Amino acid sequence: MMRAGIAAAATLAFGTFTQTSVAQPGWPERPVRIIVPYAAGQGADVLTRLLAQELQKSLGQSFVIDNKAGAGGNIGAAAAAKAAPDGYTFLLGTNATNAANEFLFASLGFNPATDLQGVGMIGLLPMVISASSPEFGTNDVAGLVASARARPRTLNVGLPSTTAQVVFAQFAKDAQAPLFAVNYKASAQSMADVLGGRIPLVIDTVTASRAHIASGKLHALGITSLQSSEMLPGVKPVSEQGVPGFDVVAWDALFAPRGTPPDIIRKLSEHMQRAIQQAEMRRRMMDIGVEPKYMSASELDAFVRSERQKWGATIQAAGIRSE
Repeated sequence: MMRAGIAAAATLAFGTFTQTSVAQPGWPERPVRIIVPYAAGQGADVLTRLLAQELQKSLGQSFVIDNKAGAGGNIGAAAAAKAAPDGYTFLLGTNATNAANEFLFASLGFNPATDLQGVGMIGLLPMVISASSPEFGTNDVAGLVASARARPRTLNVGLPSTTAQVVFAQFAKDAQAPLFAVNYKASAQSMADVLGGRIPLVIDTVTASRAHIASGKLHALGITSLQSSEMLPGVKPVSEQGVPGFDVVAWDALFAPRGTPPDIIRKLSEHMQRAIQQAEMRRRMMDIGVEPKYMSASELDAFVRSERQKWGATIQAAGIRSE
């Protein structure tokens, strides 16, 4: 009788456990917040809203965008890093917030290496090295390098962002091209000067450059991604023009507070992959200058570790500082 009672109790307990497990609703049970550490309307914000729309459709729950701009993205990133790791707060992280800023700022308010973990890569944002056309007279990177060596530190290059400064520093080093950096606060200013003939060269995003390249006002010498891009067909990578291995691009990815349950990370990452693979989503991403590029959570974490080393080394060697 005692053995029968124990067996019955065990069966009842197992049955209760099984019923409870099945009855628990799956994530997400309520709206999910994605912190964007930049202002509404900027490229990262537009991209996140596109992704959120697709995730909302596939997961059946609202994804709310929370813009927390300031300090080069550090304010929003710190808020995400300090959020509860319960699967209801995520960060749209970038090469700035998760790779470069710790080398640019005295204090971030968080540790990107220990406080955040990857969910999935969304896309890459290659830069373009362009020349005023036709005044500059060089059609490729090899010609640019030859011109720079013939006239050391006399060819001015407009740099409208920290990312452009890093691209410039790495290019000048790898190509042994003694160019002269001219820093600007925004693309509008550097574009106005290169289009007006006041500077011969500019390094900027595909979004900022594409229309001027199409109109013939700028000539694209090379794209900074390792491979060519559908966004600028016919423009060769710098890596294929005498600077082998050159690959410096901006990027956007989704991160979670460290400690977020692995099953939630996995589920969200899988839905991100499906969204990014959709033809319409890919088209809309490329329209805003983002090359679709999915990476899983583990692939993203490994990529970010490598990027931190690369960006950190270039920033420190070139003495680049935040403004």
